[in-house]
Amino acid sequence: IRDWCISRQLWWGHRIPAFYVRLEGEDERAPGGADEMMDRWVVAKDEAAARAKAEERFPGTTISLSQDEDVLDTWFSSGLFPFSVFGWPTQSADLERFFPGALLETGKDILFFWVARMVMMSLSLTDKVPFEQVYLHSMVRDAHGQKMSKSLGNALDPVDAIEGISLAQLHAKLEAGNLDPRDLKKAKAAQKADFPDGIEQCGTDALRFALVSYTSQGGDINLNIKEVVAKRHWCNKLWNAIKFALLNLGDNFVPTPTHEAAGREFADRWVLSRLKATITSLAEQLEDYDFGNATQALYSFWKEDLCDVFIELSKGVLGSPEGGDPAVLQATRDTLWLCLDTGLRLLHPFMPFVTEELWQRLPRGASEGAAAPPASIMIAPYPRPADAGTEDWHNPEVEAHMKLAQNVVTKLLSLKSDSGVATKIKLKAYLAATDASRGALQATSDAIAVLAFCSSVTILQEGESPSGDTGVEVIDATTTAYIDLTGLVDPKKQAVKLEKRAAELKKQLEAVAERVALPAYSKTPPEFVEADNQKRATLAANLASVEEELRRCTL
Repeated sequence: IRDWCISRQLWWGHRIPAFYVRLEGEDERAPGGADEMMDRWVVAKDEAAARAKAEERFPGTTISLSQDEDVLDTWFSSGLFPFSVFGWPTQSADLERFFPGALLETGKDILFFWVARMVMMSLSLTDKVPFEQVYLHSMVRDAHGQKMSKSLGNALDPVDAIEGISLAQLHAKLEAGNLDPRDLKKAKAAQKADFPDGIEQCGTDALRFALVSYTSQGGDINLNIKEVVAKRHWCNKLWNAIKFALLNLGDNFVPTPTHEAAGREFADRWVLSRLKATITSLAEQLEDYDFGNATQALYSFWKEDLCDVFIELSKGVLGSPEGGDPAVLQATRDTLWLCLDTGLRLLHPFMPFVTEELWQRLPRGASEGAAAPPASIMIAPYPRPADAGTEDWHNPEVEAHMKLAQNVVTKLLSLKSDSGVATKIKLKAYLAATDASRGALQATSDAIAVLAFCSSVTILQEGESPSGDTGVEVIDATTTAYIDLTGLVDPKKQAVKLEKRAAELKKQLEAVAERVALPAYSKTPPEFVEADNQKRATLAANLASVEEELRRCTL
């Protein structure tokens, strides 16, 4: 560390505890002048202590003191921050309880200016390190990676993103400043390019979640306002999920106090397993300050697992409460409530306002043997992997079955699209499977039918083929999917598509074969060799199925 000037001529701050000593009978000498005598300065906690020092230095002389009018510079004063805010040097109860701290959050650009000074001053004055960890937040730049600046017109006021603002109002804010006319013209052009329609009202939670989702330790954020708008739309999806629940839980719904997954339907056990995985992932990511991946885990659960899959699968049960099994209906309602309640509590630190509003609308239910539920989500317990009643939620087998089912759904929807058939037109689907995947497909055939908009899903017997005109897609080495296109496509046009597909598959197979034939391939790690073998087997199976369909189209 090098010496630096700690004196500042500001209106506020810590006044420098240095006093200039004047002896009786001397001419008035101003500190800082040419006749200043450096040995006349004493430093002390207050004027009484300074006087005692001065009298010891100049015994038998009447003295007068004047305190330096300057204040300590910002970095010196802020270096005292960890302990001075608790009343130091007085050994207060707050100082005893809250110092030293655990975590400091700051930016990498002031690591030495501030963080290092806090550490050095704390060690020097208290003999303690002021905090155990330092989290470096990101610097927010514009969508193009430039540092935000009023002169560039790319500075984004958070309030404008929260409340919304028109392009004309953005221009007016620039005009109200003191920009040079040339800079003003450039800034307006930049605003028009980045925000041609102004900025939509996004709300605090959407801005907060978008910023956190960008976060990587110490990295910069290239903030695109479109990402904030997308998160606002996601808030609407949260509202719709709660609205769906309130319509289907019923006015008298009371959550079951026990939450075990055993005995529930396949979709219930699957979504609870995904929820458990999300809880576990969040616990690890928050512990590691990995907020970016934490937001991704939350987004994935809410959108992909809960809204896109489970809620869609639950509609069949919840939509016919009179004709269904009452136990299944209650279990499905309980599972939906559990996912929403737990999901909102997981999301709350990232989106505090919308989660509080939605959580208050859900039916409340105390845990088994517990007192009344908390009045606010802010004081509700945060979900933990070891929470009672969730021990059997984790179910790798169910998740593996559903993963295969989702792959089948993706391929079936792709087949519809490639064949020019609208997604929601319900067609018959057929699945050819080996023993390795037959059980999983039988367990998930109803789910596949719902998610892929199929009128039926039939698991073919070994060696059996579907009749009529069909589209075909190999899922993996164990599973092949077909859809019935009879009367929906022109066989000649379908043959052209199949020929093109066969040519693409042959090209991919040749590329793999060429790579494997290279002399250096013998040094390839075993896991990559295995991946190549699996890829080649899948491509070959897919090619065989396409050629079979092509043969049938040309008969």
